[in-house]
Amino acid sequence: MDVVNQLVAQGQFTIIKQPLGFIKILQWIFAIFAFSTCGSYSGMFKMSVECKNRSESDLGIEVEFEYPFRLHQVYFDAPTCKAGEPERLFLVGDYSSSAEFFVTIAVFSFLYSMAALSAYCFVLEKYRENNKGPQIDFVVTAVFAFFWLVSSCAWAKGLSDVKTATDPEKVITYIAACEEPENRCREVYDPKVSGLNTSVAFGFINLILWIGNLWFVFKETGWMAAFSGTYVPSQEKQPAPDSFGQQGYGQQDPYAGSQGGYQPEYGQQGGYTEDQGYSQGYEQQQPTSYSNQM
Repeated sequence: MDVVNQLVAQGQFTIIKQPLGFIKILQWIFAIFAFSTCGSYSGMFKMSVECKNRSESDLGIEVEFEYPFRLHQVYFDAPTCKAGEPERLFLVGDYSSSAEFFVTIAVFSFLYSMAALSAYCFVLEKYRENNKGPQIDFVVTAVFAFFWLVSSCAWAKGLSDVKTATDPEKVITYIAACEEPENRCREVYDPKVSGLNTSVAFGFINLILWIGNLWFVFKETGWMAAFSGTYVPSQEKQPAPDSFGQQGYGQQDPYAGSQGGYQPEYGQQGGYTEDQGYSQGYEQQQPTSYSNQM
């Protein structure tokens, strides 16, 4: 418990509220839905063969199939409406490759989402150090987005083929007794494939999530600044703001000095004051006027 409490105390769980972490939670959840709805599927359908001789009829032929949908290994016994043993028939098709590929991508997406989310919460500083973590995360996210596209399309096509191969009306055509007009063959119960349809939907939802996550991971890589021209390599960095105090903007303006421009100082002797002006003029003129009178 101490280790868990320490991890929780050191965790930065605010990242979960941001798109980068929140989308990872959605990817984790929908990956579980994808591989669980496909990998845990099992289905069954029923047919009936009513022979002219009622004692040889079989009104409840059950055929079960499941993941990974190797249908060519699924067999059932059908009456021949003749004396003797029933014939053993097999379904047609092997769709395990697309189904297993889809489930594998879902499982690895689940594991990577959980690992990436743990890195966001507990080692976010190391993740963002030198932008190596976001760049690796972006490449892996792009790869998973591509694989989700391929696997979802492949499994959608594989599911369509599974539906066709397990259609009771189609399987009835494999029974030799149903070719006889006096015998009556019909489907009793169709397989329920709603869970498989949901798995395909979850696959394309995961595709949207992983493609959408590319943008938020790309913003963490620092490539956006490089593309916009604002990224400055370490060997070409501009001088620090303090260096402008020595050269350039920090130099003294030649026109801002104390001697530049006309700035009279009225308190000095060379200046002009109202009282001194009248007093000096009176003292200088008084003797002159007196001498003239003499």
